[in-house]
Amino acid sequence: MESSLQSKALKSADLPRTTVSVTPRATEKANWLKDRKVRQLLPWLVPLAILIVWQSAASLELITSRVMPSPLAVIKAAVDLATSGQLFGSIAISTERALSGLIVGGGIGFALGLSTGLSKWSEVLLDTTVQMIRTIPNLGLIPLVILWFGIGDSARLFLISLGVFFPIYVNTFYGIRSVDAGLIEMGRTYGLSGWQMFRQVIFPGALPSILVGLRLSLGIMWLTLIVAETIAVDSGIGFIANEAREFVRTDRLLVIVILYALLGKGSDMITRFLERRLLRWQPQYQTQGRVGNGR
Repeated sequence: MESSLQSKALKSADLPRTTVSVTPRATEKANWLKDRKVRQLLPWLVPLAILIVWQSAASLELITSRVMPSPLAVIKAAVDLATSGQLFGSIAISTERALSGLIVGGGIGFALGLSTGLSKWSEVLLDTTVQMIRTIPNLGLIPLVILWFGIGDSARLFLISLGVFFPIYVNTFYGIRSVDAGLIEMGRTYGLSGWQMFRQVIFPGALPSILVGLRLSLGIMWLTLIVAETIAVDSGIGFIANEAREFVRTDRLLVIVILYALLGKGSDMITRFLERRLLRWQPQYQTQGRVGNGR
């Protein structure tokens, strides 16, 4: 067998070898794409192109300022709101409302997801009821919520909490149920107690799914806040939007739209950061980390 391997090696040595030459331009292009700063700037090329086309169309009067003000007019409106102190104060108030709903609804969803995921009895007792309530659109409950809580912050807190509850509940439940049974059996073989099994096997295995639920909940949180702040508010981002609508200030309305988009993007970046930090032990996230560092 050894002689046959050697003969194959000699035959392969006699074959003409083709070499792939890498031109300096290809190498330079590959290095350019690996640059971390370049990769961070690439996602912003499309928004920048949209702004350029938008400003050009406004300057050429292809669109009227009443329908779509130019980006410069929108920037000026944002500067006016910021210098008056109204913008940052409203952002703080709205963020507090959103995070309060996330903590309340997300905390309840996480607790019930753990309960139904770890206990068959809890699943039989609670899951059917939760799934029935999940099919009811939370924004469709606004008239009933106003009757229950009035038009104060309690109504907004309830709507946001209800919106963020279900993604975290469902993803926590299915994350726990999707943990590899072989790992659980191995933990039992090593004599892990119930708490040790949960801390070292079940929770780490369910964490990717839980973080997906968190990402979905953050998006729903801002969407629900937008609608909830149209209910007779006297402060917050929604108040600026309502005031701008009444006085037909399209530039300020666009400021609020862009602001909501930036808040959603910031929330998504926070979730991605948590994934990179908390899931470093998983091979796919280790690969993403090496790519992100340009290695």
